[in-house]
Amino acid sequence: MAEFIKLYNENPNQKQIDKVVKVLQNGGLIIYPTDTVYGLGCDITNIKALERIAQIKGVKLEKANFSFVCNDLSHLSDYIKQIDTATFKILKRALPGPYTFILPGSNNLPKAFKNKETVGIRIPDNNIARAIVETLGNPIVSSSIRDEDDILEYTTDPELIFEKWQHLVDLVIDGGYGDNYASTIIDLTTSEPTVIREGKGSLDIL
Repeated sequence: MAEFIKLYNENPNQKQIDKVVKVLQNGGLIIYPTDTVYGLGCDITNIKALERIAQIKGVKLEKANFSFVCNDLSHLSDYIKQIDTATFKILKRALPGPYTFILPGSNNLPKAFKNKETVGIRIPDNNIARAIVETLGNPIVSSSIRDEDDILEYTTDPELIFEKWQHLVDLVIDGGYGDNYASTIIDLTTSEPTVIREGKGSLDIL
């Protein structure tokens, strides 16, 4: 059964963050808060953990469209091809924030993503998520946890999330109530930005 820990977004306890990171380093799966909905995540470099997430989501790993959750823009050059100034300005305006940007993947992508031409990048405006990534030293792969409920697409109560997911993951973080709106997804790989999904993030940044 998963561990259930409480963290505060204003000032996440570093000891607890270290505990989360240890779970990730050991190939564990976590559910954690972001600035939108709660996410299911693992260490980007751990193939077994990635395969577990793909299995839970019912997709083949090589076909999965997971986001990379980064701590800041400095991680980008590790995973994406060089981008032009206009694209970079959009990222600077929007991040950290409730957006997922589709960007051209580089040749340095981790093994599981080698055949990907594009990659979704997230830098959430959430101290817990960013502290985890910063302490881990590389991004976590993330996927939103959806609900089968037709009215509520995303569960927002951490206790209910724990109840539902405790046997599928290794650790659930209670970071307070989540949001009901997912991130806005914008594709920046074409000549003009293309909105794939309108979510919590405003389109004024474009």
